[in-house]
Amino acid sequence: MSSLILLLVGIMTWAYADEKPADTVVDLSALMDLSDLVAQVADKQVVFVGESHDQYQHHLNQLAIIQGLHERHPNLAVGLEFFFQPFQAVLDRYIAGEIDESDLLRETEYFERWRFDYRLYRPIFRFARKHEIPLIALNLEKEITQQVGKAGIDSLSESDKARLPGEIDRENAAYRDRIKSIYDQHPHMKGREFENFLDVQLLWDEGMAEQAADWLQANPEGHMVILAGVGHLVYRQGIPSRMMRRSPVSHAVILNANRVDGLDSSVGDYLIVTERTELPPSGKLGVFLDLESSPPSVSGFDKESGAAKAGVESGDRLLTIDGEPISSYADIRIALMDKIVGDQVQLEVERERLLLGTFRETFSVTLN
Repeated sequence: MSSLILLLVGIMTWAYADEKPADTVVDLSALMDLSDLVAQVADKQVVFVGESHDQYQHHLNQLAIIQGLHERHPNLAVGLEFFFQPFQAVLDRYIAGEIDESDLLRETEYFERWRFDYRLYRPIFRFARKHEIPLIALNLEKEITQQVGKAGIDSLSESDKARLPGEIDRENAAYRDRIKSIYDQHPHMKGREFENFLDVQLLWDEGMAEQAADWLQANPEGHMVILAGVGHLVYRQGIPSRMMRRSPVSHAVILNANRVDGLDSSVGDYLIVTERTELPPSGKLGVFLDLESSPPSVSGFDKESGAAKAGVESGDRLLTIDGEPISSYADIRIALMDKIVGDQVQLEVERERLLLGTFRETFSVTLN
């Protein structure tokens, strides 16, 4: 993977009155690699690193920044958009070595709540555990934000209202306009009002900012890297400005991008332009699941289903994959995590027949 870091604060523009749009000039002598970038931001107490969630190379860049900053600041913590505040104790137990990775994923309900391929983040998690770097769950749980999206903050129960950030700043007109432009690009269900949509974004950004600021206030000599989607960081309107309102400290905003269509020096401090790096496609059984049943049962098949070709039928209940017990969707994802397309697994199912009753069968399934 190769990366290019543009120093956005060094960009200059010239405008020729009404003759042509302003051009952007990049000083090529200012380009740097990741080690140079780490040196540039090492004196900052908080470093925000934006990502597109499904881009592996973005997470590799985040890991490199965490590694470099941890060498300089052993008191480093990492704040995570993609884990939810009620599960902080689970993250603590994982870092302490009290539970393994599978327990972490099950107990934080990762696959139900975030759903992006955990392999994208795994190198970061394993590095943090090895070096006992605190991982801080920043995000409000979806039960709250989904309810706000449907019916507004006033529809929340009193206990849920108590979970909201203490301050919500609605005064940033540029933030509101940017969120409105996103809202207008997508169709919405009847009754999904923009003000509710805006409040959800505010709760995400204010909630994550408050959680991070709380950690920093409890650890005034600590340093922090915050990993979040680019949309929560651009122009510092989301998490950065809201965190600085609570805890004004030195900071830098680093954004990952796969290409550059235009440059705006106000979007952040550094832009990493990197080549796309793909994980090998994970292998799938090719089944649709009824997750209301326990264990999960097969409700249908996709077009190229390896399970169907092997003889699995609708209604079969999944018992084991390669001998690993299956009782939930998370168990399936964990069992298949390091399998790729073309791998074979032994799938044990429970099947019912009117005359034969309940019995078990095992199939060799080629993953698709």
